[in-house]
This record gives sequence, C-alpha cells and structure tokens, in this order.
Amino acid sequence: MTSLLSWDETDDRAVAYLRALAADSVQKVGNGHPGTAMSLAPVAYLLFTRVMTFDPRDPSWLGRDRFVLSAGHSSLTLYLQLYLADMGLGMQDLQAFRTWGSRTPGHPEFGHTPGVETTTGPLGQGLATAVGMAMGARYERGILDPSSPRSPFDHHVYVLASDGDLEEGISGEASSLAGTQALGALTVIWDDNRISIEGDTAVAFTEDVVARYRAYGWDVHEVEQLPSGDVDVAALQGAIENARTVTDKPSFIRVRTTIAWPAPTASGTAKSHGSALGSKEVAATKVALGLDPGEHFAFDSAVLADVRSRLHARLQPLIDAWHELFDAWRRTQPSGVELLTRLESHALPDGIDTALPTYQPGTSVATRKASGDAINALAPRLPELWGGSADLAESNNTSIEKGGSFLPVSSKVPGADPYGRIVHFGVREHAMGAIVNGAALGGLLRPYAGTFLVFSDYMRGAVRLAALMGCPSTFVWTHDSIGLGEDGPTHQPIEHLWSLRAIPGFAVIRPADGNETSAAWSAILHQRGPVGLVLTRQNVPTITDPAHAHDGVRRGAYVLEGPDNPDAIIIATGSEVALAVSAAHSLRADGISVRVVSAPCLEWFDEQDPGYRDHVLPPAVRARVAVEAGATLGWWKYVGSDGDVIGIDHFGASADHATLFREFGITAERVADAVRATLAGR
Repeated sequence: MTSLLSWDETDDRAVAYLRALAADSVQKVGNGHPGTAMSLAPVAYLLFTRVMTFDPRDPSWLGRDRFVLSAGHSSLTLYLQLYLADMGLGMQDLQAFRTWGSRTPGHPEFGHTPGVETTTGPLGQGLATAVGMAMGARYERGILDPSSPRSPFDHHVYVLASDGDLEEGISGEASSLAGTQALGALTVIWDDNRISIEGDTAVAFTEDVVARYRAYGWDVHEVEQLPSGDVDVAALQGAIENARTVTDKPSFIRVRTTIAWPAPTASGTAKSHGSALGSKEVAATKVALGLDPGEHFAFDSAVLADVRSRLHARLQPLIDAWHELFDAWRRTQPSGVELLTRLESHALPDGIDTALPTYQPGTSVATRKASGDAINALAPRLPELWGGSADLAESNNTSIEKGGSFLPVSSKVPGADPYGRIVHFGVREHAMGAIVNGAALGGLLRPYAGTFLVFSDYMRGAVRLAALMGCPSTFVWTHDSIGLGEDGPTHQPIEHLWSLRAIPGFAVIRPADGNETSAAWSAILHQRGPVGLVLTRQNVPTITDPAHAHDGVRRGAYVLEGPDNPDAIIIATGSEVALAVSAAHSLRADGISVRVVSAPCLEWFDEQDPGYRDHVLPPAVRARVAVEAGATLGWWKYVGSDGDVIGIDHFGASADHATLFREFGITAERVADAVRATLAGR
C-alpha cells in the first residue's frame, strides 16, 4: 500500500482534542461509550478531512458521499466530526450528549441530527442499510444517467463497523449479497479492537473475518496498529486509496485499534467500552494527549479554525466540480431533469390512480395476485418503483415484467442488468428489510420487498427502524393467515398482525379484495411512511366498488355496507370481510340491521378525526363483532367490553384453507351467532 497522506501537528492536535471531548462528553452525563469514540477518532477524522466528499453547509446535498456509523453505540464518533466540520453541531451539543432534548442522543437518529444518514444502534443494521444505499444509488443512476462514464449520481458509501456488527447475522446476509452485487462504491472499515462488554471477543468471535469477506467476493485490506497502540493513519489512507481503485467489488478494510487509546489504565479494557472512565482517568488521558487536564470540553480555537479552513479548501473544488458535471447533465438530459425534479418533490405522475387495475363483482382473485397486477400497472409510469423478494417472487408476485434482474455487469445470469428492476435478495429477510430502508433513505426511490407474513419475524429489526426513521419502505407480506393451507403451522401467521400493529409509526394494510389491494398501492404511494402490505394466498371474492375502496382504504376503515342506524356492526379485514358480508346478509334475513365495516388499516383509521371515526363506528352501537384470521388480542379496543372477536389464538394445522377456516370456527355462521349473542347480552 502507498499513501500520499500529509499529516502534521494540526492533525495530531485535532485528534487529541476529539479524544478528550469523547471522554468529557461521557464523563459529564455519566454513561455512554467513550472507548470506541476515542480509538476511532483518527479514523473518522481521516474520512471527513481527507477522503469523503460532502458539503458542510448542506448535509443533504445530492452529490455527497454517505457515512454510516454502524457502530451506533459510538455515536460520539460521528457527532465529533459533525462538530469539527461545522455541520450544525456546536460545543453545547456535545455538552448535552444523551440528555433530554439534545441533538446528540445516545445513538445516531436519522431526521434528528443533521448529517446522520441512518439510525443506527441495533448492531449490523447500519452495515446492511449501507448495502441498500449502494444498491439504491446504482439503480438511481440507471434511471437518471445510465450511459455517462462519469455521473453526478455516483457517490461512495463508507461504513465504520464494530466487532458486534460483524457478529450479528444481518451483516453476513448483507455482505454476502453485496459481494454478489459487486458494489464497488461501498467500503466497510472494521474496527478490530477485540473488546466487547464481556471482555475479549475471543469468548465468542474467533473466525477469520478477513477470509470470510474474501469468500464473500470483497476486496480486502488490512491495517495493523502502530507500536504505540494507536491507529496507523498513513496505512489506513493507503488502504482507502487502493480500495477506491477497485470498482467491481465492495471493499473491506480491517483496522487494528486499541479501545480507549491512550487512557493509561482503561485502554484495551472492556470497562472502557460502555462506562465513563472516571474523572481521574480522564485527567490522566488528557495529560497523555498533551492537553490541560483542568480543561473540559476544550478545543483550541486556532486548531479548529485551521482544520475547518483546510476542509473548506479541499471540499470546495470538489463541490464546484460536481456542480459543473451536474449542469452538463442538465443541459443534455431534459427527461432526466424532469424525472429528478419530480422525484425530489415526492410527486407522482398525473393519472397514476387510473392505471391501477379494477375488479368486477362476481370475480375472485388472491390479493397477492392483485398486488402483482398493481405493481406491473404502476411500473411503466413509476421508474422509482424497484424491488423484489427473498427468493419468493413467484409466490409474492413482486416481479416487474421485463424489468430485468438487478445484477452487476459481471454477472453471468441470463437477464442480468446493473439497472434492473427485479432485486433477488435471496433467503435473507433481515438484510432485505435493511436494504430496502437504505434505498428508501436516498429519498428518490420507492423500494419494496416481499416474503411470507410469518417470516416478517426475521426482518422485524429492520421494520422497526423503518418506523423509527419514517422512511418510505414497503414490505409485501403474502400468505397472510391459516388460509395458506397445507404448509401448516410453521408457515401460518397467528400473532403477527397485532405484533406488527404494535410498532409505532408503522402501518399494516390488509386489503379485502382486488379493489382494496389497488387502493392500498395508491394509498402507499401517496404517503411517505413505512407500510406492511398483507396479502392472501387464496382467492377471495370481489366485494367492493373500486371508487368506494379507493377512498375507504386511505381512511383506514369505512362502511362497506349497511344502514345509518344499525343494530350491530361487524368489523373485518382481509379475506374475512367476505365472511362478514355473508354473516350480515343472513342476519338481515332474520330482521337484524347490521353494518359491515372493512378496516384494512387500523393505524390510518386511528389518525382520522373523531367525527369520521364515530361515523364509521357509532359509539351508541355497542353490539360489535370483529373477525380476523389471526390473534384476537388487539380488537377489544374497537369492539369494547360488550363486543366479541372471532379469530384464532393458537397455532394452525396442515390442511386446505377451507377445512382450516371451518374447523377453527372462522365462518360466516359463527360470526352471525356472535352478533346474535352480543345483541342478547350474551
């Protein structure tokens, strides 16, 4: 490795102050992770001051490189660089670290702190999300500027990852796929400090990680530490430069560090990972750094001004060159400019809803099939629609016809296209969820990914982060109940709907038929939050009117049929709405006035104004029955203490769906009986 790194006393002093600030910040609040922030200070400093392209005045600038701190527990590693680069954080923010209302929470939060590209903390998620950023960036280039040798849409993604990140299975899933995808714009730097909360990582982590990444198909580099125990920044710079010359593989750089270096007694110890060092150790560390032990939250003003001046001098020509490249693109690519303008404004093409398929009463279709019809109707008009499945495309109906397989130019797979629209995630649900989040965080795409609903368990961590970040990720979950039939209880979701509904900020949509499915896709695209679209394997009858469904799905729940002043209300979702309609018809034959409410998305219904909610579910009507082929636990909020719920609170069995619904009592007859019992006071 060779490096032309110019490093002087100003750099040494700046890094020393950064290390002291990490110790001070944790010491002041009394908790946190000082050790990694101290040892990684020169690594992050090198990336921000020498390597990455970004605009401190505009953290969301389109031409920036992305930085992901996968080791989110070391949030100070990022906050210190944002302070140093003058990207919106001041010394007062470091002093407020991990306290109420601060812009420097315990783990980096997207949308909360300028310059944070993704929320990290759950280990492995950051690395996997970064893989999605790199995949999404390649697809963005494909729809905006596919043929230019140099493009304003090219950028690099850098990741700082810890031992814990690489122990989590999600990072292995994502790294394997990144190798298959030959993501040359992705570089992961592994902080190999061999320390965890429980001590030496050898207690649980002994494989040859470098060999593993070579086996994944990555370009691999190793940087040993200096005899002092500090980071060898010159060797690291050389490794980064060499990695950037490799454009057909992602790059993995192992960097040997000493946690909490140069704390006299805490460095290299597990204690320094997650605890304040103590005032005496902080003072001794400052002495070792050549700083005044009596100063707290200090940074020499001359050093700070010098670093920022140098940073500006390096970045401004890069920013100017990008704008020249972007302006040249604008002059020659009017259709691309029009598309980018629309994507940046989050607008949809005119008439997008009219493209969606509709279904006539008397027909039947599985909602998974209707979803596939909707995707393919939307795809020609929405180039930003991009996604696939966890090796289940034929079952999930997620493929875009003639979309091409999203694979690198080096792939020998028939139909491979580096800008293809069909993503083959493989059997990697957890990484798939994070990858979709990473692509969504770019702000230009509407990515989606599919699997069976029961396997949403495997991706729950990524789904939760999507909700926490509010990014427009769409998760297509099919085979939504015991209605999937003969695969049996291992594949039949029971608790999943309410488990997912429990995630704040996440919307679960379970459409009743083909028309509600089309309406669901429309509603998804007209908003920007994360959504789980829950779909049937089995055919269901068409029971809704397209226009009625279109308005009703957006409101979350609506009156499907029945009088203004009913005796009773039946609430249902998905395939059970047809059962509710059948039960209502039999009850009306007995002179009982019944309203049927289709409730495809309870989260959206809860967001409606009280007047609308009371219109759909009049408070005076206390005879209510909910029916859903899943766990019953959450429905009592809607039926009240006088109501009843028809569902299934145990595991299913292997048989055809009609038998299962009959044997487990999810039938129109049982719903009708429950209504009668409720009216009679049970």
